[in-house]
Amino acid sequence: MQIVEARVASVAGLPVRRVLPSRARRKVGPFVFLDEMGPTEFAPGEGIDVPPHPHIGLSTLTYLLEGGIDHRDSTGAFQPIRPGAVNWMTAGRGVTHSERADPADRARGGAMQGVQAWVALPPESEEIEPSFEHHPAESLPMERVGAVKISLLAGEAFGLTSPVRVHSPLFYVDARWESDGGLELDPALGERAVYPLDGSVEVGGERIERGQLATAADDGEELTVVGAAGARVLLLGGPRREAPVFMHWNYVASTEERIAEAKVRWANGGFPAVVGDGGPGAVAPLAPPGG
Repeated sequence: MQIVEARVASVAGLPVRRVLPSRARRKVGPFVFLDEMGPTEFAPGEGIDVPPHPHIGLSTLTYLLEGGIDHRDSTGAFQPIRPGAVNWMTAGRGVTHSERADPADRARGGAMQGVQAWVALPPESEEIEPSFEHHPAESLPMERVGAVKISLLAGEAFGLTSPVRVHSPLFYVDARWESDGGLELDPALGERAVYPLDGSVEVGGERIERGQLATAADDGEELTVVGAAGARVLLLGGPRREAPVFMHWNYVASTEERIAEAKVRWANGGFPAVVGDGGPGAVAPLAPPGG
């Protein structure tokens, strides 16, 4: 088993814990990025403000535990997201979006906590049309597995299938312990990872807590998560990705050439505008492709 320690930073006024990518682990199955946003408390008049920015070659999954975010993108989608629901945006050949606080939420302030994951598209899907889906909490399949209540956010696991239209095999689960017990992650799921949201759990005989990602060392390794009542974790992964993955800023691709083209396109104003958000776009960093 491998344990990845989060890097702590600030993004759009939110403290974030980033466990993917890291020097220790670049990806888990098709998952190439995992940020926990918050928890934080916004004062009245404050709120999240992520200006228009581009993506290629990935799907983003936004999942909130507290608070709310208004999503807008260049496909014309506008969707407030609240705790328990899933926002799933597929960038394909290129999309632009923004994430901002709802005006009423901003006026009163309040708590914010959530997680954003990026899933790399397989090479054959990198140039598909951008799209957006919203799935309310009640539309996501749930099941009790021993001591654990499972909510399947995306993919397939534990005999459940999420309505989210994924482009490669994966699983992404919100697991809450209702009593003390263990939960086994079948090696057939592929690469598997565990990220605590509340409390701590034991994985492979080691205790992990928020800010730590525990991963199976190889696809066939047995992995059991043992928790007490009240523990809550994200479970994620999928079959090992064999295609190369290059990342720079908000771009993910199987070749450096795709990354280089996207950089030039954003700099030259070639990405579509976010419908309903005329704010200035984000400034791209200068790090080289793969950074």
